[in-house]
Amino acid sequence: MKTVLTTKILTPSQKELFLNSGLGLVEYDALKIESRDVKIPFNYTNYIFTSKNAVKVFLNQSEGMDKSEFRAYCVGEKTKALLKENGVKVVKMAEYASELGEILIKRYKNEVFLFLCGNKRRDDLPELLSKNNVQYKELEVYRTHLNPKKFQRDFDGILFFSPSGIRSYLLENTLGNSKLLCIGETTAAEAQNHSNQIIIANKPTVENVLVQAIKEMSK
Repeated sequence: MKTVLTTKILTPSQKELFLNSGLGLVEYDALKIESRDVKIPFNYTNYIFTSKNAVKVFLNQSEGMDKSEFRAYCVGEKTKALLKENGVKVVKMAEYASELGEILIKRYKNEVFLFLCGNKRRDDLPELLSKNNVQYKELEVYRTHLNPKKFQRDFDGILFFSPSGIRSYLLENTLGNSKLLCIGETTAAEAQNHSNQIIIANKPTVENVLVQAIKEMSK
């Protein structure tokens, strides 16, 4: 039986996708997320989120507040869904941070933004905003820590969801002949430093990575 390693613990519904695939599944969290002890100012109207982790910190701190006044600009379907479920208006969503940056420059140049991010955030978005004189402030609300773990075996496929996840895995393991299934271009760019057996999901969602893995590994 072929076995796949996922570097993120899956939800029950995500795991169900694997049930009838005939593939073995091993899961662990390659990263640990820690909220920082910082106060988010709520006197802004426009908030930028590039991850669900930042949204979770925002929701924790704004508990009990009327969130209908806030306007969110975010990256990813899951981030958007989490904001909407909690009553935050999502003005724009993009698949990638650089894409979101382009939208903000073209259509919202005169707004002022608060960008809630983590310590591993990429430079694309802040650089674009600064270069185009869009007013924003950045606040680091969570930290991502590598969570290495040694596996005494090889896997037919490894699922990666961020460049940091790849770095974490490689601290204790090698890639061998594993196929690397990456959630998007950014993760794939990191993977290319270590392997040429790379498959990128059609859409940057965990579910899409899983579907792609099943399709590839069942060949």
